[in-house]
Amino acid sequence: MITERPRRNRKSRVIRNLVRETRLPLSALVYPLFITDGTGIRQPIASMPGIFRWSPDLVMEEIRECIGLGIEAFVLFPAFADDQKDTVASLSADPGNFYLRCIRAIKSEFPNCVVMSDVAMDPYSSDGHDGLVRNGEIVNDETLPILARMAVEQARAGVDIIGPSDMMDGRVGAIREALDEAGFTGVCIMSYTAKYASAFYGPFREALDSAPRSGDKKTYQMDPANRREAIREARLDEDEGADMLMVKPALSYLDVIQTIREHSVLPVAAYNVSGEYAMLRAAGERGWIDYRRAVEEVLLSIHRAGAEIILTYFAKEYATWKRDESH
Repeated sequence: MITERPRRNRKSRVIRNLVRETRLPLSALVYPLFITDGTGIRQPIASMPGIFRWSPDLVMEEIRECIGLGIEAFVLFPAFADDQKDTVASLSADPGNFYLRCIRAIKSEFPNCVVMSDVAMDPYSSDGHDGLVRNGEIVNDETLPILARMAVEQARAGVDIIGPSDMMDGRVGAIREALDEAGFTGVCIMSYTAKYASAFYGPFREALDSAPRSGDKKTYQMDPANRREAIREARLDEDEGADMLMVKPALSYLDVIQTIREHSVLPVAAYNVSGEYAMLRAAGERGWIDYRRAVEEVLLSIHRAGAEIILTYFAKEYATWKRDESH
């Protein structure tokens, strides 16, 4: 005699919905947007079909559409021309740069949306590294004041959540101290706590033209082989004043998301990165997978692993599907 029949809870759509353990709300999603200088620009990114570089004027309409769909949180990445870059990322703290002007415009037009920034030297650096390069070495402590100045100017422009993606030791503490001293005690820090030296960043680097000019990022980004090290990074970021912790990438690091979730009481985020997006888009376009089902399964798996917040290029599509389901 069979005493337990789990299939009883799967026998109809309504019952499956009743017993569903994980549900992904739109409020959990953050939509990444690439910003470039100029006007009237909506430039496709070849390796990320459906994703664009936006000029500040046109990104306003994209944000308006997203808010109408229920997406209210955005992370912005700037694409600067090579002739605007130097070795010390001077432009990053210039309040007149197009990135900060765009943030001010967005917060003026959409004061209730949440804007998250990126704090690292690579978009502004002629060396293409997240930290300061001295004699071929990415130096840690000399980088921290540069990141802190960048973060303060972003907060001054209206950023709600500072996103240090550089993986320098001590940067969360340096940024928190600088923000507090400048009067921005209410600005959050979502630390890229466990950012791995991953092969899945290629399309992102194309989007921003931010690949290292020499060497790689393995001396500061984490080794993909390590999981326990993420606990150490999370503890340090908590102690230094982080408000949220992030794992990047997401799909190959679901175990790391779960590990940090189990060891921290802070909100946990995950970045569903460009290479993960590109894989599903390419397979979907070739008819090798059911694109929509695969996207929904991927996002659900990241949420199920323990990420309350998901940064994903699928955010707008997912919101569109949910709107269409309700109509």
